[in-house]
Amino acid sequence: MFNKLKNFKDLRHQAKTMQNALAQETITAAKNGITVIMDGNMEVQKITIHGDLNGPDLETKMAAAINEAIKKTQRIMAEKMQAMGGIPSFN
Repeated sequence: MFNKLKNFKDLRHQAKTMQNALAQETITAAKNGITVIMDGNMEVQKITIHGDLNGPDLETKMAAAINEAIKKTQRIMAEKMQAMGGIPSFN
């Protein structure tokens, strides 16, 4: 039982370390004339709209740009987790 508690504490520490490392990352995704800058914790830092986009077209393109930024962030998260040795099991 104490071993599982230690594993949980280690996992919590690893998650906090990962969160801090990801917060330092900056991801930029550009799609359909919109640039989204997001940090590694998937918080949007800035959105830039290039050109004359408006109306429903703007909404659709903005959603696509944000989704692209999220996908990039998820890839970086996966790479960092793999580099840190993944998540330990609780066997």
